[in-house]
Amino acid sequence: MIKVSMEVREGATRFRVGVQADSINRAVNIMKRRHPDREVRVVFPIEPEGFFVGGPKKIGGSEAKGGSRMTLLPDRVR
Repeated sequence: MIKVSMEVREGATRFRVGVQADSINRAVNIMKRRHPDREVRVVFPIEPEGFFVGGPKKIGGSEAKGGSRMTLLPDRVR
């Protein structure tokens, strides 16, 4: 599980959120589905200290069956 900051834009309006997912690609896809009419991008640089979330991936449950848990975390806007 990883955590990345994402920026969502629509015209001059923008906001940032932290997204936890199995991969960066999955995080982008989650945000594009939540905000289909807006521009979504990963905020770089990615903070190495907070990139990996938790320990090793557990076997069993919805994650082992191809499911995913989405968690949106508030982030600072610059």
